[in-house]
Amino acid sequence: MKILILSANDFEDMELFVPYYRFKEEGFAVDVASKKRQTLEGRHDYEIEANRAFDEINPEEYDMLFLPGGKAPAKVRKEDSALQIVRHFIDKNKPIVTICHGPQIMISAGVVHGRHMTCWPEVSKELKEAGAIYEDKEVVVDGNIVSSRMASDLPLFLREVMKKATATV
Repeated sequence: MKILILSANDFEDMELFVPYYRFKEEGFAVDVASKKRQTLEGRHDYEIEANRAFDEINPEEYDMLFLPGGKAPAKVRKEDSALQIVRHFIDKNKPIVTICHGPQIMISAGVVHGRHMTCWPEVSKELKEAGAIYEDKEVVVDGNIVSSRMASDLPLFLREVMKKATATV
């Protein structure tokens, strides 16, 4: 299993690191991509290395896409190469897992219409306006998409994410 994380500075630390280390614990290969290869800093000052740039990514090489939250998605959603990656995962029906503000990237990629999803409460209006069916629940699974609201939902979110990961292997 090879997982790709798209992020930028100001990610929500727990929402990136808890799944990241859970994936590593399971033995999955994980790449973190950003606009350029660099050290990314979270909202609470934790750092992670973006070992890949968006434009270097061949999405065919990955089995799952993870879009963590915080303020990072507002930056990622402006990058066409990141949006193309999201569209690839939708087109190939590969798992996309997202939490908090992460769905903003999917909104900008134009892939949420008709999908059941959840997100950080302040993003819900935008999600609905993009045509998604918003559900205010800890975790929502709709086909290849697993979405969650916030860090406190991580236990339920990761349970569903790991089901997708093991089903894909």
